[in-house]
Amino acid sequence: MIAQGAIAEKLRSVGLRPTRQRLALAKILFSGGDRHVSAEVLHREAVAANVMVSVATVYNTLNQFKAAGLLREVAIEGDRSFYDTNTSNHFHFYHEKEGRLFDIGTDNLTINGLPEAPEGTAIDRIDVIVRLRKA
Repeated sequence: MIAQGAIAEKLRSVGLRPTRQRLALAKILFSGGDRHVSAEVLHREAVAANVMVSVATVYNTLNQFKAAGLLREVAIEGDRSFYDTNTSNHFHFYHEKEGRLFDIGTDNLTINGLPEAPEGTAIDRIDVIVRLRKA
C-alpha cells in the first residue's frame, strides 16, 4: 500500500495538484502494482471504497494522469479504452469475450519492417494488441 504522502508527491512531481479526488483515485490505481483498468471499473472500485466521485470525474482524472505521464491509454476499439499503470513500452493480449487486457512478455517478440515516418515526424511507440478468443 502506497502512503498518502507518497501519492501526493507523485502527483506534485508531474505538475498535478493533489486534490482529494485525485489522491483517492491515485491510491486505488497505484496501490496494487501494474494493472489495466477502464474508467467504469475504476469508478466501481472508488464507490466500493466510499470515494464518492462521478464517472465524469473519473474520466477527467484518468485523462489528466495520462497527460502527465502517469498512465498509458490502450484503445481497444471505438470508445473502449483501458488505462495501464505500466507506462513502459510493452504489448498486450486482449481477451474479447472476457473484456480483459493483460501484458505480453516481450522477451521473444520482435517488430521488423517498420515504415519510415513521414518527414518531420518520428515514431513515438508501437502498440501491439493480440486479440484472443476461447479455443
